[in-house]
Amino acid sequence: MRKASVHRVTRETEVFVELALDGSGQADIHTGVGFYDHMLHHVAHHGLFDLVVRASGDLHVDEHHTAEDVAITLGQALDRALGDRAGIVRMADAWVTMDEALAQVIVDLSGRPYCVFQAEFASPRIGELGSLLIAHIFESVAVHARMNLHARVLYGRDDHHKAEALFKALGRALDAATRLDPRRSGIPSTKGVL
Repeated sequence: MRKASVHRVTRETEVFVELALDGSGQADIHTGVGFYDHMLHHVAHHGLFDLVVRASGDLHVDEHHTAEDVAITLGQALDRALGDRAGIVRMADAWVTMDEALAQVIVDLSGRPYCVFQAEFASPRIGELGSLLIAHIFESVAVHARMNLHARVLYGRDDHHKAEALFKALGRALDAATRLDPRRSGIPSTKGVL
């Protein structure tokens, strides 16, 4: 089983993430930010990853440090669980609709971090999570997982639906990209390295 655990401690937060790529979608997530827990649960469930997240942070200040550090730690766990990335499909995309909202996420587990995020939210907060942090979460996961990640909401009215479609699409795209291709034995690049 391809899995990894990462423990990150700063003066602002303490985060533990355990990730199994070849799981069944089991999630045990406690960040202290309810909407964030809900979104990460979607990543695990729709990505068929087993995911444990335990975070404590300076929520008396705001949720920024906790959201960011969980995303960093999740990205690091994904990077470690992938190992040398030999045999993986590597590139994948997912389209997800949530009622009136439509989102697309495309990933390339290339080892080269980059993120393009195109989504607008009407409200400053979705539950306990600042809506501006959603882009930052995607960027932080992309950088620390060393992947190219493009995410966009094509349309939608309800901010909750738009965010949920994005996180579900992230899970589905990562599920497809992290799968082992039985036809490939080595590194999925003409360069021979990622």
